[in-house]
Amino acid sequence: MDVIYGTGKDLKVGKYVVIDNVPCRVVELDVSKPGKHGAAKMRVTGIGIFNGEKKVLLIPADAEVVIPVIKKITGQIISVVGETAQIMNKETYEVFEVPVPEELKDKIQEGKEVEIIEAMGQRAISMVYNK
Repeated sequence: MDVIYGTGKDLKVGKYVVIDNVPCRVVELDVSKPGKHGAAKMRVTGIGIFNGEKKVLLIPADAEVVIPVIKKITGQIISVVGETAQIMNKETYEVFEVPVPEELKDKIQEGKEVEIIEAMGQRAISMVYNK
């Protein structure tokens, strides 16, 4: 599980954070002002990369957060069976199966190149190259 650690102050919209063991893209940040006896609080709203689930994290601004290491891989589709596609990594020639997202079903064909996003042991197709 590739993760790094940072502080809540480092988060920005569009960056990634782990909320409840789910890698998420930050879509909204709300920061309250520090009070007389306390630190500023942050409300981080994220959308799960792999499941699209909305998650909320409420932390002090100087608290430590877990940031997933996102890898983008180029692969070629070997075969498509039902809801899954068998993809070969273009660099290591490793073959693995990935579920096909609903929005890309019409573009997925054997022989096409795709971009795979990988984080925390999970993989998903992020886009199909037009070649």
